[in-house]
Amino acid sequence: MNRYWLLLWLAGLCEIGWVSGLKHATNAGEWALTAIGILLSFLGLIYSTRVLPVGTAYAVFTGIGAAGTVLAESIFFGVTLEAGKLALVIVMIIGIAGLKMTTKVATGEVEE
Repeated sequence: MNRYWLLLWLAGLCEIGWVSGLKHATNAGEWALTAIGILLSFLGLIYSTRVLPVGTAYAVFTGIGAAGTVLAESIFFGVTLEAGKLALVIVMIIGIAGLKMTTKVATGEVEE
């Protein structure tokens, strides 16, 4: 995995944090962390698209955020995770992995 893919994954993880923060932040400190998460996630997405195809990068970014947010809600906030929802999250994760495996990076970068 090259550094651009790693950065994209980190940006997706930041997205999980800020999306959760939008719902659960209750004070200025939590709102500040939410804002920092927004900034870091979009900076990571923007920087990773210097090498990765924009469409693929955005699909992976939103997939990580969506799947991760569903799982985080279940793990940290007690939201019930139904079998159908879990199955669809698994399908999404498989799709993300497929996009990663079939995407070539831009000229000048070597896939590791």
